[in-house]
Amino acid sequence: MTLKPALRTLAQSYTNQTLKQYQLSYHSKPLCHLHAIAVSPKSESFVSESRKSVIAHHLLDKTPQRDLLEYNHLLFEYFRNDRNNEAINLFVGLWRSGLQANGSILSSVLKVCGCLSDQVAGRQLHCQCVKSGCAEDVSVGTSLVDMYMKTEGVRDGRKVFDEMGDRTVVSWTSLIAGYARNGLNDQALELFSEMRLQGNKPNPHTFVTVLGVLAAKGMVEKGSQVHTMVIKNGFESITFVCNSLINMYLKSGIVKDAKAVFDCMPNRDAVTWNSLIAGYVINGLDLEAFEMFNQMGLAGVKFTQPIFVTVIKLCANYKELVFARQLQCCVLKSGLAFDRNIKTALMVAYSKCSEMDDAYKIFSMMQGFQSVVTWTAMISGYLQNGGTEHAVKLFCQMSREGIKPNDFTYSAILMARPSFSIGQVHAQVIKTNYEKSPSVGTSLIDAYVKMQNVHEAEKVFHIIDEKDIVAWSAMLSGYAQIGDTEGAVKIYLQLAREGVIPNEFTLSSIINACAAPTAAVEQGKQFHACSIKLRLNNTLCLSSALVTMYAKRGNIDSANEVFKRQGERDLVSWNSMISGYAQHGNGKKVLEVFEDMRRQNLEMDGITFIIMISACTHAGLVDEGKKYFNIMVQDYHIDPTTEHYSCMVDLYSRAGNLEKAMDIINGMPFEAGANAWRALLGACRIHRNIELGKLAAEKLIALQPQDSAAYVLLSNIYATAGNWQERAKVRKLMDERNVKKQPGYSWIEVKNKTYSFLAGDLSHPMSDLIYSKLEELNNRLSDMGYQPDTNYVLHDVEEEHKAAFLSQHSERLAIAFGLIAKPPGSTIQILKNLRVCGDCHTVIKLISVIEARDIVVRDSNRFHHFKDGLCSCGDYW
Repeated sequence: MTLKPALRTLAQSYTNQTLKQYQLSYHSKPLCHLHAIAVSPKSESFVSESRKSVIAHHLLDKTPQRDLLEYNHLLFEYFRNDRNNEAINLFVGLWRSGLQANGSILSSVLKVCGCLSDQVAGRQLHCQCVKSGCAEDVSVGTSLVDMYMKTEGVRDGRKVFDEMGDRTVVSWTSLIAGYARNGLNDQALELFSEMRLQGNKPNPHTFVTVLGVLAAKGMVEKGSQVHTMVIKNGFESITFVCNSLINMYLKSGIVKDAKAVFDCMPNRDAVTWNSLIAGYVINGLDLEAFEMFNQMGLAGVKFTQPIFVTVIKLCANYKELVFARQLQCCVLKSGLAFDRNIKTALMVAYSKCSEMDDAYKIFSMMQGFQSVVTWTAMISGYLQNGGTEHAVKLFCQMSREGIKPNDFTYSAILMARPSFSIGQVHAQVIKTNYEKSPSVGTSLIDAYVKMQNVHEAEKVFHIIDEKDIVAWSAMLSGYAQIGDTEGAVKIYLQLAREGVIPNEFTLSSIINACAAPTAAVEQGKQFHACSIKLRLNNTLCLSSALVTMYAKRGNIDSANEVFKRQGERDLVSWNSMISGYAQHGNGKKVLEVFEDMRRQNLEMDGITFIIMISACTHAGLVDEGKKYFNIMVQDYHIDPTTEHYSCMVDLYSRAGNLEKAMDIINGMPFEAGANAWRALLGACRIHRNIELGKLAAEKLIALQPQDSAAYVLLSNIYATAGNWQERAKVRKLMDERNVKKQPGYSWIEVKNKTYSFLAGDLSHPMSDLIYSKLEELNNRLSDMGYQPDTNYVLHDVEEEHKAAFLSQHSERLAIAFGLIAKPPGSTIQILKNLRVCGDCHTVIKLISVIEARDIVVRDSNRFHHFKDGLCSCGDYW
């Protein structure tokens, strides 16, 4: 072999003195002590082989003339039994004795260096190979390639290979395996093709390597071609080749072909069974995995550690407590009771089955062998079973015992709010340099978002180095929760610029953000189009988000279309559709969807019935609301919560049955909450019941002293009754307590821009045209016989001023602007943050006739669809 000048210089630089230093650094103890055997209970054959090698070594020590054949034999024994350091010792002894190592010995020692991942020693041996002239030996060259590839010296390994005079199939296989080991799969496949083009016939190990690469890349078509080559070369009955084929097919999701290979195997080992069982699990065929485990036992194959771990994890997923206990007995009988991975799997299984005492017993028995994995498993187990305090104590104890948390530990403990300060955990995350970890960062984002602290979540998000799709989705979800559509869209655009492909959860988060009241109508549609392009629109979470978004944006027909196209529906889907119809006041549709839902035999929850009773409330269906409350309790055995009772109070209050509403409050098994008193107070204002209104206001103010709603509703009750003195007292009390009344705003979107209006607003640049349009409408309304209902003016002013106040309400300004700015015949949709007043409701019905327009108004209670002088609410809201 001809060496290039640079390699010659390298060879000359490694002198005998370097090898002496290597010997001293590796072997500071006498040679006889270094050859002591540490027996490991791998197998009886291993022990016997180890004893043989010890005896052989002692005989070699007593032999006056030690020849290279004996050294080579003993080196092979050490290497075969994974006693690599002792093999190095033996070689150093040979070198010190003055014997010249031959190619066979150098080849063996180079393999040892590869196993030890010691490139320094390997390079020194490379120099010896060059000096001794053994570098041209094909076995030595192959071992050099193998050593460099195992020590991340890919370039040097390839250089040795290219300079080899002769190459065997083993040489090619070593190079291909090296590229695969270093993640260079494409180059490995190119080498396989080049090898065959040069007339080199692959051996079984070559096929195993190539099949592993194809499995990693999911290239099942190419894998099938290689399978054909395996058969042509007569290797289809070799067990380890078949194992690779099974692995390749299963990783590609071709379960049928994997099973066919398995069935045709003349001999199967434990790896075969484990590959198939694990493959079934990966492909979601858990029941088939259980069945295969059973067949393995019937076939008399000894269960191994990986098999036990896989099946115990299955028990955890299915919460199969009895089977998990049986497996623990099998583990004891198999002598694997002290295996850390099995114990950890059992801990997780017991945790998932809510048997935390048993899980903790196993954990305690691992004293001295506990790792961060076992600690994290216990912490997660307690958190999953409501033992937050135990989890926090374990986390603190773990730190005291010097076990450093990893990313999984931090991700778990961040779920322990509020028992644990997120700030304290965040500080520890920073100290241990985990703040840039995607999993920890995502957990921090989620924790801050749940605390409504999106500002801190943003800071964490920007620190994460390699943001995965989960981190992006978590940040989008944060913006969606606070209704910041602009922030969500900005993050989504950044995601797109960085080439990250969104999944269904990412898109559902951005679509939830587009359901915010201030979001542009077209934004949600655009993201719906994105989901269709990515073929994610029919996924369960995304389609449910679309139903909610369209319903909240006033397009109930589009919501229904998405709902009808859903291939799969869960409880969230049905609840979203029922809630949508309820918001739009379509009580009939609510009842129809609910009955369809019942026919599907879905297990309903309390949320479904909150939606149902609320829908009946807004539609004035008192008897139906009462019926569904009774169905919930009697048929579904759901205990009513304070929310359910509040809905019933609202149901009777809106219908004017205030006495029945008070009976519900007095009969509740717990104190009435703010929602119940607020519902009663609002009804007292509509039905002008001052005494009951005062009681409800006092209760509400006591519960929420800074909520302006109680003061405003009570003052409105006094104003409606003309009791201006009492109204003034309430307003003074608000000032004294620094309670601010929420001003009434209305929004309208025109040409993808949102405009907001206050009552009497003059800030809009088109104010003159808007007020001119209002005056025109007022004249046409008068011609139709309209008379302002001044009872809705809650100010102590003259009647003519009251009419002026009414005509300048924010919703009328928004509608007037819409009539000017939007094309004739187009629908006008506005949003109001407060309840629309009765007089405006009457006026908007008339405007829908005058202007021949459909007008949609979303107030704080529901949607109102005005068309041809009628409203979808039936004047009941």
